[in-house]
Amino acid sequence: MTNLISGIKCRDELKKNLSKRIKKIKEKLTLTVISVGDDEASKIYIKNKIKECQSVNIECNHLHFENITTNKLVKIIKKLNKDSSVTSILVQLPLPKNIDENIIINTIDYKKDVDGLTDINIAKLYSNKKGIIPCTAKGIIDLLEFSKINIEEKNVTIIGRSNLVGKPLAVSLLNKNATVTLCHSKTKNLKIHTKSADIIIVAVGKPGLINQKMVSKDTIIIDVGINRINGKICGDADKSVYKKCKAVTPVPGGVGPMTVYEVLSNTLECYKLQKDKK
Repeated sequence: MTNLISGIKCRDELKKNLSKRIKKIKEKLTLTVISVGDDEASKIYIKNKIKECQSVNIECNHLHFENITTNKLVKIIKKLNKDSSVTSILVQLPLPKNIDENIIINTIDYKKDVDGLTDINIAKLYSNKKGIIPCTAKGIIDLLEFSKINIEEKNVTIIGRSNLVGKPLAVSLLNKNATVTLCHSKTKNLKIHTKSADIIIVAVGKPGLINQKMVSKDTIIIDVGINRINGKICGDADKSVYKKCKAVTPVPGGVGPMTVYEVLSNTLECYKLQKDKK
């Protein structure tokens, strides 16, 4: 029977160690979350982040704006950058269309960029230098390593080339000496790439995209997709793969908990970066 890779178990174990490390720090670690508008999914994500922060003694402050301009939001972030009591900053995405997302992300001081999405942190990732790694990519690497799944020399096929997941994950895996194939909507004959992969990571948001015919018996599937069908949450991998592949992350309970955990872990990394510069 296919082995289920539990993100919940991994998160809980890593949190124990993280909590011990945070307790040794005299200063209070803080995360400031900024949200704009009334996106329901964002509200749930923020609620989870606040709860997780509290569990490891990180203070989480939430700044919410129903409506705001790009310029006004830039001023708020610049003020937070200068505030020594603010350890890390997270702008909840997506932002309303009237706000320039790229400007907002790159206004954040890269040493406080808990999501690892500023151009500076992405450049550091590409150069394999110390910086903040995007949460989902980092969470997947930690989950694989915790599960004792070797990354080095493995053929990894990633489906989805988003700036949030696919691209930073591809570079993160290359930095770990994996051989990476990055597929997307224009990739021809996806099955060729999935059948030859040791590890498939699918992050598209298309339920049932990966089925039993597209995988081999020794394949490991990391399912990042979150879809709602008839009120139930499912991933991008069809349930039929559970009968065939070696291991798979369930949805929910797989990658999701790890992404939230990395917000906590990256807050500590932000603190260390700021201390290193002093």
